[in-house]
Amino acid sequence: IALVPALEKVGVKQMINGPESFTPDGNFILGSAPECANMYVGAGFNAFGIASGGGAGWVLADWVMTGEAPLDLWSVDIRRFSYMHSERDWVCARTCEAYGKHYTIGFPHEEYTSGRPRITSPLFGRLQAHGAVFGSKLGWERPNWFAPKGTEARDIYAMGRQNWFDAVGAEHHHCRTAVGIFDQSSFAKYEVTGRDAAAALDFICANNLLKAPGALTYTQLLNSRGGIEADLTVARLADDHFYIVTGTGFRTHDLAWIKDHLPKGDVAVTDITEAWGTLSLMGPKAREVLARVTGADVTNAAFPFGTVREIAVAGTPVRALRVTYVGELGWELHVPLAATGTVFDALMAAGAGVGIRPVGYRALESLRLEKAYRAWSSDITPNDTPYEAGLGWAVKMKSGRDFIGRAALAAAAGAPLTKRLAGFAISDPDAVLVGRETILRDGVPVGYLTSGGYGYTLGQSIGYGYIRSESGVSDAFLASGNYEVVVANQVFPARLGMQPFFDPTGARVKA
Repeated sequence: IALVPALEKVGVKQMINGPESFTPDGNFILGSAPECANMYVGAGFNAFGIASGGGAGWVLADWVMTGEAPLDLWSVDIRRFSYMHSERDWVCARTCEAYGKHYTIGFPHEEYTSGRPRITSPLFGRLQAHGAVFGSKLGWERPNWFAPKGTEARDIYAMGRQNWFDAVGAEHHHCRTAVGIFDQSSFAKYEVTGRDAAAALDFICANNLLKAPGALTYTQLLNSRGGIEADLTVARLADDHFYIVTGTGFRTHDLAWIKDHLPKGDVAVTDITEAWGTLSLMGPKAREVLARVTGADVTNAAFPFGTVREIAVAGTPVRALRVTYVGELGWELHVPLAATGTVFDALMAAGAGVGIRPVGYRALESLRLEKAYRAWSSDITPNDTPYEAGLGWAVKMKSGRDFIGRAALAAAAGAPLTKRLAGFAISDPDAVLVGRETILRDGVPVGYLTSGGYGYTLGQSIGYGYIRSESGVSDAFLASGNYEVVVANQVFPARLGMQPFFDPTGARVKA
């Protein structure tokens, strides 16, 4: 009324009261329904239907015709949901909360609170006793950070440094100097079996999977444009038996992609997420702790990086994967879910003398940023090729074997890349990065950060984003620029990094 005085005297002629179509996360729904072949959905638009109708109609029509989304639509893809999204009571509670946030301030790292806890690992109570502050991912409760004794175990949201900043820093440093244990039981896990399993997976994976049993392969799954549809790890347990591990939130998406694209033959895919827990033992003292709880030889010679072994820990059969997402010596220990608590207790007891402690996902994020490990849906998406993302080393182009996306990559070979993923380090302590900040090269916008956070080992903020130029982004172009990042309208000088800012040779990982 203050802005438009006439509203004070005008009457209400008609009021319309009707239903709205909101969703559990506030975004609308597009895409191929994973439960029903050849069924496509466009729903839940609420007010977005007016703003997004034209674009949504175009991409959905294209998707129906080609069987593939024409661009990155992850934020609205129906496959971002899982089985709890078909439960009426859960959906009602979560959707009401999402609707209530429609016009609230969107704080970084804010968590939903309704419908929780929905899925917990056997360690939930143990981690609570250590002061865990949980977040939720596709229904799973996961420890984001651990509150030190005497501090409140809850998030206090803010636009700058939040209340967990120092606690996460302590967890980060602990992984770099001693040993930490992460409960990553929420990882999505699949088994691919059958006489034709190797050939079928080799066709949908960009990297070389035709290795001897015991090999572990990091790979992308590409679309027909060469864009990255999934980013996962494949362990070959036997000639006809593969174990796939991918991110929690991508469980429905990645499984549907694999099933939709596997060639016909003697091959079966099974989701076994709830059958296995995952404990990641990471840090320079990880081998010392693991050796105390297993009779297996875990020396570097017997158990090198990039391999998988079936070992016994505390009398429990464990699939041990020598891999890391934090940039330290370590193992992912995949344990039958019911025995996860037993193995956790054994590791904690064995590591008591070297200061083992549980660590959360926010420390995991800061650790991976220092090592330039990519995150799917932010740093790498269906819009980005492995070469643009700096992952060309993980593509088997020289093998001569066909795989999905190969033709597109071959067609682009020799042409200059018009965008490349780069790292940026900012020393100014006032720069708080969360992603989407503008990148300036010589004062001109050339892209934006796809992810950002703080590197506690470096004592600097770190972000990643694509530098774009239609004339090509060569090494010389990158090196000749002066870079800055715009954070909340403030411009900060940034140091370019095309290699990991921490341990660029990977010596600590392969120790």
